[in-house]
Amino acid sequence: MRLHRQHEAPRRPHQRIGQPNRLWGWSLLLLACAGGFFFAMQEHGDTRKATPDMRVPMPPVTIIAATAKKGNIGVYLDAIGTVTPVYTSSITPQASGMVTAVNYTEGQTVKKGDSLIEIDPRSYLAVVLQAQGALERDTNLLAQAKMDLDRYRTAWARNAIQKQTLDDQEKLVLQLEGTVKSDQGTLQSAQVQLDYCHITAPIAGRVGLRLLDPGNMVQANQASATTSALVVITQIQPITVIFTIPEDSLGQVQAQVSKGAPLPVDVFDRAQETKIASGKLLALDNQIDTTTGTVKLRALFENKNNALFPNQFVNTRLLVRTLKGMTLIPTNAIQHNGQETFVYVIRKDAASMQTVKTGVEDSGMTAVEGINPGDVVATSSFTKLQNNSKVALSNQPIPPGTSGSTSP
Repeated sequence: MRLHRQHEAPRRPHQRIGQPNRLWGWSLLLLACAGGFFFAMQEHGDTRKATPDMRVPMPPVTIIAATAKKGNIGVYLDAIGTVTPVYTSSITPQASGMVTAVNYTEGQTVKKGDSLIEIDPRSYLAVVLQAQGALERDTNLLAQAKMDLDRYRTAWARNAIQKQTLDDQEKLVLQLEGTVKSDQGTLQSAQVQLDYCHITAPIAGRVGLRLLDPGNMVQANQASATTSALVVITQIQPITVIFTIPEDSLGQVQAQVSKGAPLPVDVFDRAQETKIASGKLLALDNQIDTTTGTVKLRALFENKNNALFPNQFVNTRLLVRTLKGMTLIPTNAIQHNGQETFVYVIRKDAASMQTVKTGVEDSGMTAVEGINPGDVVATSSFTKLQNNSKVALSNQPIPPGTSGSTSP
């Protein structure tokens, strides 16, 4: 048994012959994947370089447009003014006595000569009666003296009286003529005082609120105990508006006034939204207010519908002159970018920026230089527009939030 074991080969540990081969295989596989990924990325990069811009084309900007036209536009001076009646009459008593009647109603429109207030006239009637009596007496005395004078002249022609008697009679006639004239003046004064008891409207206009009642006592040439006037009347038709303009604008106004051209004036409400009336310039003040550097003007309005009310605050627009043959576009088409003023002119479905010079603006239209009549300009969607932007015209209003007033 021992001999048999000696001939046996010695036993060695078991060896993993296939493990190194597997490691090399996995390494080669990873290198192949990395290389494939690298070549794929390289090819993708080359493709992007070959086609630098693969973005989807932007759709055209939908806009509203307007066409520039040739027309006339006015040069206006805007100012604030106050409605001022042509005449305002505050009637105070010129006769003393008790008020017996008030013949008007508050806010009534009266004509010149309409009865307004009656004052007790009895004391004045008595004075008139006395003056009439004195005048009649002295008139008769004068007539008698003239008859005697005629007799004396006849007698003196016959040498029947002395010349002194004739001269005395002539002087007596002259004295009585003076007395009669004095009596006539007294009677007229008494009649005037009597007329003061019957107060009538000196002008046509609107009566204000009632300031006294029947039974109140009034004193001549004095205000009553509770009021400053018996009645106030203001003329409503026609009526005027007084407004001011800067002294720098006075020259162009005077140039038109000197030509005799009527200058139209429009008045608007406080918010400058509603036109109230139209009239014409009536007069210029004769001096400039040195504290404000302005000059006052007065405009006349017929006011047939009573739309203008005394002391009402209004906004005025004075048309100084009219510019003819100007290129006009909507004011909202004009954009500003720093010191530059421009518009977007639409040509071949594209918007191009065009610098313009603006002039007079009126009623949403502005006179411009730099474009021609017939050019189409954008009036909306300015936040989306750029130079050479593609556009699509629309006649429908642009939804809110899609248009702007200035270009970015």
